[in-house]
Amino acid sequence: MTTPLRLGIAGLGTVGVGVVKIVRQKANLLAVRTGRPVVITAISARSRNKDRGVSLSGYAWEDDPVALAKRDDVDVFVELMGGENGPAKASIEAALASGKDVVTANKALLAHHGQNLAEAAEAAGRVIRFEAAVAGGIPVIKALTEGLAGNDITRVMGVMNGTCNYILTRMQDAGLPYDEVFEEASKLGYLEADPNLDVGGIDAGHKLALLSSIAFGTRVNFEGVELEGIQRISIEDIRQAEDLGYKIKLLGVAQMTGRGLEQRMSPCLVPADSPLGQLKGGTNMVVIEGDAVEQVVMRGPGAGEGPTASAVLGDVCDIARGFRLSTFGIPALELTTAKAAQSNSPAPYYLHLTLQDRPGALAKIAAALGEHGISIDRMRQTRHDDTAAPVLIVTHKTQRADLDAAIDAMRASGVMAADPVALRIESV
Repeated sequence: MTTPLRLGIAGLGTVGVGVVKIVRQKANLLAVRTGRPVVITAISARSRNKDRGVSLSGYAWEDDPVALAKRDDVDVFVELMGGENGPAKASIEAALASGKDVVTANKALLAHHGQNLAEAAEAAGRVIRFEAAVAGGIPVIKALTEGLAGNDITRVMGVMNGTCNYILTRMQDAGLPYDEVFEEASKLGYLEADPNLDVGGIDAGHKLALLSSIAFGTRVNFEGVELEGIQRISIEDIRQAEDLGYKIKLLGVAQMTGRGLEQRMSPCLVPADSPLGQLKGGTNMVVIEGDAVEQVVMRGPGAGEGPTASAVLGDVCDIARGFRLSTFGIPALELTTAKAAQSNSPAPYYLHLTLQDRPGALAKIAAALGEHGISIDRMRQTRHDDTAAPVLIVTHKTQRADLDAAIDAMRASGVMAADPVALRIESV
């Protein structure tokens, strides 16, 4: 009998329970596909007595995930607790020190500590696999490290937070304001305990930082990701974008330039008829561009029990087959430290301005743009009251630094009634 691969699972929430179900229900399939049985020997979670809808009586229980990580009857430590520090970090470090391989879905932990953990894993002759940490069921990490390994990657971009995509598409489809859809998403359980992780772009920023490391062979630098959330997107912005032929998405973009590595996660306008523009609900999409393959588009569920557990089992199966790969695709000590560069590639921008309704206000705005070399492609003034006048402008291509300088000049002109909304129009 071939020696089984023995799993220890820490964290029995939605994803952990999903992994248990797949290992039980598809034991024969996993054994055939990997050449050896895959079994669960021990588990750990906050509560031993919680009803999780599946019997766990056949597994050894550890109250402490660090103790689980050190067990002699565990070959692979599966960390599904979450959190960038605390028990998750301590237990992964213990697993590596005890000679275990690690599979995790913890994007926050890797975004902040990925380099140190990767070095520890490789020094111990172990692997860390984390397909489930990025884009749920989409095998984007496997695509970058294996299928596209013969490419110089030129750009990675995508919609990587299903909650934000749900909010934006729900606003558009139902004509509802942001605050109302935010409350709806909260009641449905779509938001993290700290909602800013979702709507502030932090969760998606963690994912982008991990993909950037793999794509460009650099050390993970989450601090270098420019973050802007969706909190200021109004139903008026969504309607105006639609009228212009665009959709608003929280879009992550990473590319290596002569100035350094650009990483940004921000709301953007994308063509309504593009794959990204047609993306609805909680679905994720990642677009990878390489010198040989040109463009690959990957679409699928970004979260949930089945999709994320599927990604976990994909990593487990690779380990069961004996497949070994450095954490970020190349040895950790060979990853370079890329200079963080502010995104400044020229692009057109959508501006939503609210001006004081007085003579000469619009002329001052046009002058501020002109003084900074920004030309106007389209402009319209929407219905307004006696005190404030909404104005919508689409610029020709400009650099964000020039636009920011123009916006500062607008603020100083004394005609602004509210802070402007400026959204990049991305080519996809």
